[in-house]
Amino acid sequence: MRTARIARTTSESTIELELDLDGTGSSEISTTVPFYDHLLTALSKHSLIDLRVTASGDTDIDAHHTVEDTAICLGLALGEALGDKSGIRRYGDATVPLDEALARAVVDLSGRPFLVHAGEPAGFELHRIGGHFTGSLVRHVFEAIAYNARMTLHVDVLGGRDPHHVAEAEMKAFARALRVAVEPDPRVTGIPSTKGAL
Repeated sequence: MRTARIARTTSESTIELELDLDGTGSSEISTTVPFYDHLLTALSKHSLIDLRVTASGDTDIDAHHTVEDTAICLGLALGEALGDKSGIRRYGDATVPLDEALARAVVDLSGRPFLVHAGEPAGFELHRIGGHFTGSLVRHVFEAIAYNARMTLHVDVLGGRDPHHVAEAEMKAFARALRVAVEPDPRVTGIPSTKGAL
């Protein structure tokens, strides 16, 4: 079973997260940050990864800690569930539209944490989406996932105006790319690397 459960408590947040890489895209998400719940639900639905998240934190100060700490747990859970990555496709890419927005994501489950993130419209990082979620958090989420799952991740916004659409297109593109990368490939024997390890 390619599953994982992560529990993490700090002075800033308490997170419990479970996932199943071989799920159907079902989710139960409660982070106390409504737009983040929306993004994580989309991630689960379009990656076909079953995801359960319960998170709380010092959102009276800012959503930052709860959002980032949840993404850290998600990255750790992905890494744990993937195990030695034997038999997976390893690479995935997707380009996803949402009305006027268009985003591309490319995933390599390389064991080398790296994020390239570009193209969000000017001022996006300052916009509050849903009153709680600042646009700058989108990059933090991808950064925390990539570094803790030890993946190489490129996310590019190719177009877009509405901050909600831009953020959601980015997450859906990531979800679709991740779906392909984690899938078992019936033609692959062992670990898909000339090094013999990922």
